[in-house]
Amino acid sequence: QVQPVESGGGLVQPGGSLRLSCVVSGTAGSSNAAGWYRQAPGKQREVVATITSGGTTNYADSVKGRFTISRDNAKKTVYLQMNSLKPEDTAIYYCNVLVSYTLYWGQGTPVTVSS
Repeated sequence: QVQPVESGGGLVQPGGSLRLSCVVSGTAGSSNAAGWYRQAPGKQREVVATITSGGTTNYADSVKGRFTISRDNAKKTVYLQMNSLKPEDTAIYYCNVLVSYTLYWGQGTPVTVSS
């Protein structure tokens, strides 16, 4: 059973940084395509950043230049480094991973940006 598990969320002041981690257990490989999404209160879930199996990354316009997605294949972990955080980044952040044409989601980790 494939299971992504997120961690690293919390409360941070505007301008601060956080690094989210997503450990993926049960995968057949270690370089699957993956992504980070977020859902703010009262809003739909939106894509934040994605990384392909080949390592190509893409970002939402709202986070370009501030967030970085990366992957450690040996640890089967996908990261989201978030810098210069803004109050509008407040949301629950979800990780997903594509394994054998099936998308698996984690339970999410909350991020609150507030002074």
